[in-house]
Amino acid sequence: MTIKFHVGNDVLLSYSAGTLDEASSLLVATHLALCPHCRARNSSADALGGHLLDSLEATPVSPTMLAAVLAQVRSDASSLGPKEPSGALSKAIIPDPLRSYLGGDLTDLHWKRLAPRVQQISIATLDKRSQARLLRFQSGAKVPSHGHNGRELTLILTGTLCDRNTVLHRGDIAETDESTEHQPFAGAGEDCICLAVTDAPLRFKSMFARLLQPLFGI
Repeated sequence: MTIKFHVGNDVLLSYSAGTLDEASSLLVATHLALCPHCRARNSSADALGGHLLDSLEATPVSPTMLAAVLAQVRSDASSLGPKEPSGALSKAIIPDPLRSYLGGDLTDLHWKRLAPRVQQISIATLDKRSQARLLRFQSGAKVPSHGHNGRELTLILTGTLCDRNTVLHRGDIAETDESTEHQPFAGAGEDCICLAVTDAPLRFKSMFARLLQPLFGI
């Protein structure tokens, strides 16, 4: 199925420039592994950034600083760069780099119960500006009605997620902010598994959900 909902220009440019937080970068890189269209957009952004750098006046740097920067670039590229699936890995449900963060594919994961018919896996990152978690909703399960205190990026990996008049499929990205209030739910058929990244706590309408919120850190 064709991916219809892509990463926004501002997020993609921040990713290309290396200024995006780690959790969001992980989500973008995972989307790029699934989406040829956004890989092409990212290549264009990289080319534009390279052109802008070439136009700057050169400033001498010490050999030790240059070596450190190059080592960091190689490290970042290996951990978060989009990779084309090949061979047995093409059958993986969870693409790299997310699979590397989780330590395996879907059958290797150990889920924790978040709510009835909802499970999660918190994903550890060194950068604490945002939080990443893998969420699993059984078919038909609803997310409690809520708003947002910041930005949330959601990438669908299996099943479908229905949000108002939109149905998101594998590879699609939903981006919400402080103006969004909604109650998404998993579509019919298989469970919906998605990667969600938030940079601020959600605003739940239900008193019960608000009471449980500190326990789950959402």
